[in-house]
Amino acid sequence: MRRRQVKRMLIGAFAGAAVLVDAGAAAAQAAASNEQLAISTPPAGAAAWSADHSLGRSLPDPATADAPTVAAFFASLTRTDVDHLVEQYPLVVGNLDGAPLDVRYRANRVAIAAERDRARARANDRTLDATSRALATARANDSGHLLADGRQILAFDPRGRGLVSEVYGDLAAAQRVAVLVPGSDADLGHFDQAADPLRSPAGMARALLAEEHDQDPGTRTAVIAWTGYVTPSGLGPDAVTSRLAEVAAPRLERLLAGLRATTHPEAPPALFCHSYGSVVCGTVAPALRDSDRPTDLVAFGSPGMGVGSAAELGTGVQVWAARNPTDWIGNVPYLEVGGLGHGADPTTAAFGALDVSSAGAAGHNGYLADGTASRHNFAAIALGHYGDVTRPAEGQ
Repeated sequence: MRRRQVKRMLIGAFAGAAVLVDAGAAAAQAAASNEQLAISTPPAGAAAWSADHSLGRSLPDPATADAPTVAAFFASLTRTDVDHLVEQYPLVVGNLDGAPLDVRYRANRVAIAAERDRARARANDRTLDATSRALATARANDSGHLLADGRQILAFDPRGRGLVSEVYGDLAAAQRVAVLVPGSDADLGHFDQAADPLRSPAGMARALLAEEHDQDPGTRTAVIAWTGYVTPSGLGPDAVTSRLAEVAAPRLERLLAGLRATTHPEAPPALFCHSYGSVVCGTVAPALRDSDRPTDLVAFGSPGMGVGSAAELGTGVQVWAARNPTDWIGNVPYLEVGGLGHGADPTTAAFGALDVSSAGAAGHNGYLADGTASRHNFAAIALGHYGDVTRPAEGQ
């Protein structure tokens, strides 16, 4: 009992520190937040897929097959076979790392259209209460927006709050690839916000791609907004533990393995890890060892990466860190006690990351705002133009 009380007190201390400097909406979120159910299993349809022998052989297990195995399997299929699998198992195919990119995009359009239609039916069901119908209307709208012409949805899973990942640029031809790993409150309903785009994964990814094009229009680039894990909701218990990050890390690792099998950039995809997303990146970093070149890992607005120093993340990553002075995350305790907290501050000299200037950025979500040093520097890192990256001025 005493241990439980101490844990509650520590959670309150971590959340309270942020609430004091970001009162209002954040305080309301903290009060209403609850623990999220992590998603670690394959999407709906996986059991039927595994039992399907209509092609005269077993299909690769969505839970265990590695990306090269999946890639080889799809390479062996006829167009008719692929069409059959897309039609019968769109959620499985659309989330299968190692499957051809164009096939995943097509499968996800089928899956998203089905989710939109299911939600519309619920929204029009007069036997449901008003709240349920309103939620269904929102889900139908969020899904429908993903079906706009030109959108390239790399992964979609309607379970829970909804997972979605999108590609910006030509991923198949890209010479440089970046993966944006967002933090708390990222889900289907908050994936692409028109009113305040930099609060959403889609808005940040578009901004990064635009800056890359401005700096080096001759280099083919692509950015993936990866909301491929269940993120914390608000500033509650999940935000101060690594539980969701530990479930997310294998999923991010599979994404990167799938990219190795289906894309051919000049360097490993760079990881841009915002807020709690940096905890996910810190968790997966020690597994990134199989490349001749280290993966660039940028932690910005980070509450910590689950370690005391960059050296603990292994030699497979080159860690960069950015935090602007007005970001409330700087007021959260940088420590780890009894499984709460995320370790040392990545922006300190003792941590050992390369500190990146974020001059001009404001708040927790302003790092990719137009004209900021952080936007310029993130694009330079994504492009491999390391000599163009600026460091913080003294006292910044």
